[in-house]
Amino acid sequence: MGTVALAVTDGMLHFELSLAYEVFGANLTGVADPWYSLTVCGPGAVRVGRFLLEPDCGLDRLRHADTVIVPGWADVDEDPPADLVDAVRAAHEAGVRVVSLCTGAFVLAAAGLLNGRRATTHWAHAQALATRYPQVEVDPDVLYVDNGSVLTSAGKAAAMDLCLHLVRLDHGSAIANTLARRLVVPPHRAGGQAQFVTAPVPAQDDHPLAELFPWVIERLARELNVEDLARQANMSSRNLSRHFRSATGTTPLQWLLNQRIRRAQELLETTGDSVDAIAAATGMGTATTLRRNFNRAIGVPPDTYRRTFRSSRTVAR
Repeated sequence: MGTVALAVTDGMLHFELSLAYEVFGANLTGVADPWYSLTVCGPGAVRVGRFLLEPDCGLDRLRHADTVIVPGWADVDEDPPADLVDAVRAAHEAGVRVVSLCTGAFVLAAAGLLNGRRATTHWAHAQALATRYPQVEVDPDVLYVDNGSVLTSAGKAAAMDLCLHLVRLDHGSAIANTLARRLVVPPHRAGGQAQFVTAPVPAQDDHPLAELFPWVIERLARELNVEDLARQANMSSRNLSRHFRSATGTTPLQWLLNQRIRRAQELLETTGDSVDAIAAATGMGTATTLRRNFNRAIGVPPDTYRRTFRSSRTVAR
């Protein structure tokens, strides 16, 4: 998946285009070698927001890439340009992995790539996508959807989540986490999370839970409950729940489970530890409990998840 092509035309959203360029055009010399080769493809000079962009090559080159990314499409009330739609369809037919960010899903839908598939887009435009393309199963409540050769994301921050998901698939979690640290973004949010979930840890150092989060993450192997967290935070369970909801958009126990799942993902990707050992290391006790929670959160069993990432250049130790 070494060659990434950004498919651009007049009316693309500059935020989604820029973040894709930042991720796949990053200089990771010494971290990942080789990294992606990024090309911008368009019908000629195009206007993106207030900027004029000169593509590297024409849309016909999309079919020669390993991955095509379609950034957000600004005017969802209008049909996307036919030459862009045709080029994206031809790329997919040639075996290229096709990805849309935010309202770029309208381009993929117009090309017929989402027919019979589950897909997402920015929540504000999900109903319009579902109405215009009834053959698409639109899910407005998730960050991104991975159908293998066709992937779609919700808006803004979720577009970054999907880009990092692609890096994880192609290069493994260690490289994706390194890139996330450089970009100062969360290293991984599962696609099934709700679009409205806020950052997993508060950005303010003086937040009432600022010291609690790292304390919990260092102790995931332990049995922890709400009372334990409240005691450590020196507040009542009721106040703890209120601060958790404000900071993370979820409850203390759900957040704790999310961290256990996230840690299990890292161990599945980077170690050869058994599922039983990973269950113990993540505080889920038994392999049965881990499998049940993991499958519910990620959509696949732990063993399947491990095989996927091992086949994507991640070597277990």
